[in-house]
Amino acid sequence: MRELTRVASTTDIAPGQAIAVDAQGQRIAVFNVNGAFHAISDTCTHRGGPLSQGKVEGATVTCPWHGAKFDILTGNVLSPPAPTGVAAYKVVVEGGEIKLEL
Repeated sequence: MRELTRVASTTDIAPGQAIAVDAQGQRIAVFNVNGAFHAISDTCTHRGGPLSQGKVEGATVTCPWHGAKFDILTGNVLSPPAPTGVAAYKVVVEGGEIKLEL
């Protein structure tokens, strides 16, 4: 098992919102999707836009720069102009703390 790194509290992210965190040198977007927490790379594969600042609809985030869409659960790209998906990270919630397996 990889190391668990604490990145936030569950109260830090309202449903339908995201925050950006830096963990072990990586910029990661952590989302609250209807009370379940998910994490993907914060950097769009098109031009590097911050996905944590994108519009969240259900389990989809739209990059605020050029409109590429990503699946928050898997990191898969859903629509261009992004050429590929982004990394997805395992999230563990313990005692109100959000931890990522990195």
